[in-house]
Amino acid sequence: MRCPMQLVISSTGNIRCLYDETLDLHTLGKLSISRGSHVEPNDDGQWFADLAPVGGPRLGPFKNRSIALSAEVSWLEEHWLSSSQRLAH
Repeated sequence: MRCPMQLVISSTGNIRCLYDETLDLHTLGKLSISRGSHVEPNDDGQWFADLAPVGGPRLGPFKNRSIALSAEVSWLEEHWLSSSQRLAH
């Protein structure tokens, strides 16, 4: 089960999160939404989470897409969302 939506607010007022529809983010100001990863199968039906869009690794292979999605979210929450070096965006 995924944690509640986390918002990370920088000292400059920029907010970062893993997008979902828990909150209407438009109420916080102008949005800039970008992909953090790609979850795709290979020719053998194994699933991978490619986190290259945020400078991360390629995770997998996973037997199921749901496991790859869970690994993707876990990695993003631990390494990207909480990373102070990426808050300058």
